[in-house]
Amino acid sequence: MERDNLLKKITSPNGGIFTGAGTNSYLIGKKDITLVDPGPNIPKHLDKLVEKADNNIKRILVTHTHMDHSPGAKPLAERLSIPCYGKLVENDFSIQDESFKPDFILSEDEHIETEEYTIKPIHTPGHASNHYCFLIDEIKCLLSGDHIMDGSTVVIAPKDGNMNEYISSLKKLNDFSFDSIAPGHGNYIDNPYEIIEWTIQHRLDREEKVLKKLSKLGATGINRLLISVYNDVNPKLLPIAKWSLEAHLIKLIEDERVVLEKGKYRSLED
Repeated sequence: MERDNLLKKITSPNGGIFTGAGTNSYLIGKKDITLVDPGPNIPKHLDKLVEKADNNIKRILVTHTHMDHSPGAKPLAERLSIPCYGKLVENDFSIQDESFKPDFILSEDEHIETEEYTIKPIHTPGHASNHYCFLIDEIKCLLSGDHIMDGSTVVIAPKDGNMNEYISSLKKLNDFSFDSIAPGHGNYIDNPYEIIEWTIQHRLDREEKVLKKLSKLGATGINRLLISVYNDVNPKLLPIAKWSLEAHLIKLIEDERVVLEKGKYRSLED
């Protein structure tokens, strides 16, 4: 079965620095339709989803509860009297959609099956502790949410975001078979394993750069380190990059390669 026969992508009009052209919502199926990530609560976008689905949406799945992915779920579920599937975070609710209350908690052991397709949830924490990807075997396509995006790397923001978990979750995807990725932002990705490997290596290369800069600078605070480690990005993006740097530093501390003393980071490999 061809991907375009089973899967429709509708992009929400919420473009921006974090979202690119906007958040991708996906409609799976033709008669018994599953909606993945309704996006923000923008009425004209929700209306378009209902229209494109010929009013046949039977359930809503949410990859994670960041504000650009799940706020449309509650109003749409109430409007259509359909259930929501997802998972809540266990801490750090500051950047989460508190309106989202799943009727069913996602689990890797429970697949969603219809006559047209089967959806396999894959728990992929890292960008968010409650993040799930969804694999559709019939078209060998992985709906990746914010685990993998087209055209940019993902922000890992502690404390809910975790770099160790993110890299482990990327490696986990190699255990599954798929030909393409339908990301939460951007275009379809048709070289999935190449992109997965590139993303892992990019994070590890950045980690090594952190260690090299620490060796050169000695014990230093995060702001000075940020300018040195992310000297290859637009200065306007440094406040965002700081979150990922903190995630790298937490990972390096967990790996016993860096220590934090009196507000300054120091490499243990000098």
